[in-house]
Amino acid sequence: MAGNSRRRGAVRKPGTKKGAVVGSGGQRSKGLRGKGPTPKAELRPGHPAQRRAARKARAEKARDHRTSGPEIIAGRNPVVEALRADVPADVLYVALGVEADDRVTEAVRIAADRGVTILEVPRTELDRKTQNAVHQGLGLQVPPFDYADPDDLLVAAADSAEPPLLVALDGVTDPRNLGAVVRSAAAFGAHGVLLPSRRSAGMTAVAWRTSAGTAARLPIAMATNLTRQLRDYAAKGLMIVGLDADGDTMIDDLPLAADPLVVVLGSEGRGLSRLVRETCDMTVSIPMAAGVESLNASVAAGVLLADIARRRRERGRI
Repeated sequence: MAGNSRRRGAVRKPGTKKGAVVGSGGQRSKGLRGKGPTPKAELRPGHPAQRRAARKARAEKARDHRTSGPEIIAGRNPVVEALRADVPADVLYVALGVEADDRVTEAVRIAADRGVTILEVPRTELDRKTQNAVHQGLGLQVPPFDYADPDDLLVAAADSAEPPLLVALDGVTDPRNLGAVVRSAAAFGAHGVLLPSRRSAGMTAVAWRTSAGTAARLPIAMATNLTRQLRDYAAKGLMIVGLDADGDTMIDDLPLAADPLVVVLGSEGRGLSRLVRETCDMTVSIPMAAGVESLNASVAAGVLLADIARRRRERGRI
């Protein structure tokens, strides 16, 4: 009779029922285990978005490392120049047994006069602190820079008798350029400098030294989003003028010089970014002789700010 045959294959073995089966029949050990929802692209190892996110995180970490902790200025000339420029300092490190020439003597004297702690350390310790830089037996520890809030720049402008004049930097990554821009801004009556938090130089020891101490007298703020902050300034009545090689007009024809103003400077190579340029009320350029492509940010800032200061003086005499 069908089903009673003892031939091989004539009788189904238990658990081999054919046909559609709902679920696992209680046998979870044989069921497929889900891996959960698909993670975002930024979290998938090897995905291009994950690699971009990792590079961004490393860059942010490096930037935070450069700006969040104290720095060491290394070398006899740089240390003396920084002390002469009244760069804030915590500690002057002097290597044991260093030859005391005029620069070492002057550095120790200025540091003592300013109340800066002076420590003699082994040369190997100074090597470690300066990351094996050529320190020549001197190192100056500079504290992290204390940035102002962007709104503080308007407060500083309100305390003066002049219409607000602010300088914003877009993509200037050389700290020497930054320091020179700060120096020009202070020299020509600007009320503050605005930096973006990303893709920008910060107020490092090099920028401090290049500013010749003016960073201590001029508020410098950092914006999380430069474009958004410029729009906020515009909503508060300031005109946004970008300096660009392909500007709409020459600085000779700048009609807004005496108005509340934010001057935006781009990097030497890239110029203004697209979003920042679109935020500007107008863009201006500096007339130059044929064959010269561009000026670096600090020189361009000096030229433009000097022209604005001249126009404001002339306006005041009328």
